[in-house]
Amino acid sequence: MLRQRRAYMILLSLLMLVLVACGKSTTEATDATSSKQATTVEEKSTQTIKHLKGTSVVPKKIERMVVLSAAYIDHMLTIGEKPAGVNVEIRYGGDYLPYLADQLQGVPTVGSADSPNLEAIVQIDPDVIVIESRTAENSYDQLEKIAPTIVLGDDWMDYNGDTEYWTQDLLTIAGMYNKVDLAKEKIAEVEQQADQLKAKIEQLDQKKLAYLRVREKNLQIYAATGHPTNTLLYHDLGFEPSAVTPAEQREDLSMEKIADIDANYVVLEADPNAQDYLSKMKESSLWKNVPAVVTGQVYQTDSFWLFKGWGAIGRIEILNEIKDMIQ
Repeated sequence: MLRQRRAYMILLSLLMLVLVACGKSTTEATDATSSKQATTVEEKSTQTIKHLKGTSVVPKKIERMVVLSAAYIDHMLTIGEKPAGVNVEIRYGGDYLPYLADQLQGVPTVGSADSPNLEAIVQIDPDVIVIESRTAENSYDQLEKIAPTIVLGDDWMDYNGDTEYWTQDLLTIAGMYNKVDLAKEKIAEVEQQADQLKAKIEQLDQKKLAYLRVREKNLQIYAATGHPTNTLLYHDLGFEPSAVTPAEQREDLSMEKIADIDANYVVLEADPNAQDYLSKMKESSLWKNVPAVVTGQVYQTDSFWLFKGWGAIGRIEILNEIKDMIQ
């Protein structure tokens, strides 16, 4: 009897150990499954973006993106997304970039790219902030504390005349919204219009062009490369550089050098504070003898071509302006 009771007690103990072990395994399995499910849900709800400062994890569905670049404003509007906050610049009056203003009504402004208004950005509570490499030099750490901050651009290295460089950040931003195909469609539309316009320019007997900018106290001429607007003019459209057009970097032109401008077409933009110098230049006999001036082929722009050259919306506007210029 005693032996049977002892066997019974041993069997009961073994049974209890089995039940405890099973319970522990079930708990561990449940915990592992829950953890795995949580990780899967998180992976599905976020995306990882690679940029100049490393990588950032942002929501899969972005609702509030603050952008501190005129180009990135253009990129967002190109794919049908409205920024939650945008930068302003003194050069365009401390307000929306004029050629995009109609599409930005009601969007909060958050200071300049060089000096962002951190309080205004905090009020927006953004999902993500997108900035240029130049802005990152002074503001990245502060912005990163507010929201994941993605740094695009080229780290301000030499532009190298890459004719498709302007598309790279557009495609990156479009990818964040799962709209790469739409962005590619918009890029193709720009390229198609450029090809059509280039065919017309090729028919011109004379197609030397000088792209000039009047500053407060001097005159500058833009290069044949070094900026998306420059490569659009001289590569994509096929205008020929004038005798004084530099190859890579814009240069100052003294009043005496105006006599060397042999361009058949002049694109002229003037800074808001340049009216005195512009008037003085136009009164000069040297200016009056420039071929484009003689034939009335001087096209004075709104001074925003340098911004427009970075985006699909802006490039279309440039193409339309050039179409009017050569007719």
